[in-house]
Amino acid sequence: MLQPSKTPKTLLTPRDPQPVETVNAGGRSPFVLTCEHAGRAVPESLGDLGGVAQADMDRHIAWDVGAEGLSRQLSTLLDAPLVLQRYSRLVVDCNRPFEAPDCFPAESDGTPVPANVGLTQSDRRQRFEEIHQPFHYELARLLDERSASGDAPVLVAMHSFTPRLAGGPHRPWHLGVLAHRDRRLADSFLKEFQRRHPEVPSTYNQPYVVDDLTDYTIPVHGEARGIPHVLLEIRNDLIANSEGHEVWAASIAETLASAHPRAKGRTDG
Repeated sequence: MLQPSKTPKTLLTPRDPQPVETVNAGGRSPFVLTCEHAGRAVPESLGDLGGVAQADMDRHIAWDVGAEGLSRQLSTLLDAPLVLQRYSRLVVDCNRPFEAPDCFPAESDGTPVPANVGLTQSDRRQRFEEIHQPFHYELARLLDERSASGDAPVLVAMHSFTPRLAGGPHRPWHLGVLAHRDRRLADSFLKEFQRRHPEVPSTYNQPYVVDDLTDYTIPVHGEARGIPHVLLEIRNDLIANSEGHEVWAASIAETLASAHPRAKGRTDG
């Protein structure tokens, strides 16, 4: 992780929300859930990010639509801790390393983000230290605490994706199961999900792939620790309401419980 710098003033004020929320920290499940793009808050000092319309802040470019509700429901079903990020990915993308071009996107799916044009290194570092890093410090604390107690954790990162990017082809999948160097849990999960739901379009490493430049949570917290891990992408039109949250949370919880033998939670009945 980045070492703190000598920044003269803070970005966040007492009027701004805390960047991290931890749900069910004492959950008994081996699973530890993350939702890096749960929120769409913007620090008061950044206003509307230079003119980003509210309609755009409601779109997938600002957050993972439906991912927070789904993650909270899954946390309840599994009795698993969940770490949520409250700030918009347009401020800083909490699933990108500092060096990634889209960690502070000047444009997202055709929409300009004027406040991100010409950011200084100090500006970038300040957002990273005050918003990105607290999320990952909290996740690291939870994982380390569980490992130290002998209860080896299993990392599950929750995301959603839009059915179509501007000018791009339709994305037919309902579920993408992502991993990189260690595919064991991803392969087990996908095989079990396809057995249970052969009618649901699902695949491996779509609509994205995991790597060291376009991801942070899986390489830093999953691969580096050598713990089982998987990143799940659910199409956002399927989880845009509470009914979708319930249906998909139940399906994912049951699949995880079968794919990983130590997984015991409220899905047992």
